[in-house]
Amino acid sequence: MNQKEQLLNLAKKVKGLRKIKNVTQEQVLNDTGVHIARVEQGKRDVSYTTLCKLADYFGVGLDAFV
Repeated sequence: MNQKEQLLNLAKKVKGLRKIKNVTQEQVLNDTGVHIARVEQGKRDVSYTTLCKLADYFGVGLDAFV
């Protein structure tokens, strides 16, 4: 799997978790300080720290993103 495919896979997972939690991108930003719009489009690489914040916010382990 190349980097673009990995980013698109991550995008799908982040968006899915956000939908399950029933929150908007703006709510995620307000609650975590992470702007996920470009992440959900597969256009932004995400740092380990950001993944940790999102995993904590969505109540999942880091393995949910890979």
